[in-house]
Amino acid sequence: MSRAPQSRRRLVALLVPVLLAVAGCTAGTEEKDPGPSERQKAAANRPSPFQDCSALGTPPASAAPAPPSGGGGQTLPELTLNCFTGGAPVALRDLRGPAVINVWASWCPPCRKELPAFQRLSERAAGQLRVVGVNNQDGREAAQAIGEDFGIRFPVLVDQGEGLKRELNRKAIPLTVFVDGQGRVRHVDSTGALDDARLAELVRQHLGVTVPA
Repeated sequence: MSRAPQSRRRLVALLVPVLLAVAGCTAGTEEKDPGPSERQKAAANRPSPFQDCSALGTPPASAAPAPPSGGGGQTLPELTLNCFTGGAPVALRDLRGPAVINVWASWCPPCRKELPAFQRLSERAAGQLRVVGVNNQDGREAAQAIGEDFGIRFPVLVDQGEGLKRELNRKAIPLTVFVDGQGRVRHVDSTGALDDARLAELVRQHLGVTVPA
C-alpha cells in the first residue's frame, strides 16, 4: 500500500526540474520580444512619412477663386482631429479647398490598393487642390508602415473614433470626400478602390479641376 505514494513522489521529483527548465526558456523568449508599448515608441521615434497639417487652413496656391456661395452641398462637419505628425488639432471646417479627403486604414485592403493613386493625385494636381488623408480607427505603427511602404506624403489626420464616418452617415471605408473651395461637400464616394482615371474623372466632375496626365 505504501509503494504507490512513494512512486508518485519520485515522479513529481523528476518532473519539477523539467518544468522549471521549460518555464525558464519561455520567460527568456518573452523578455526578448518587445511589448506593444515598446513597438509603439519605436514607431513614434521614426520620422513620419506624412506632411504636417499646418497649411490645411489656407487654399491651395494655384486654386481658382471660390465662386459666390450657391445652393447644394453640406458643409464639412464640426469635427476636430489630431494631425498624425502632431501640432495643433485641425477643425475640418477650417480646411480650405478644393480638397479631396480620403478616409483609410491599414487593415482595409481596398484602402491600401488606392492610396498610391491619391499620392499621385497630390503630385499631379499640386497647387490646384489639396489631398488629405484621414486615418480611421487604426494603430499608429501600422499606419506609419503603410505610409513608408507606399511613399504617402500628403497630410494625414487621425480619427480613432470614426467621427467623420458617423457625421457623413457612412459605414464602410474606403471613403472619399470631394470638398469645393467654399468648404462644401460636393460628393462622397464609397464605391471601392479608385484608380487614377476614375479619381481624375471625379475631381473634374465635382470640383471642376482638370488633373494633368
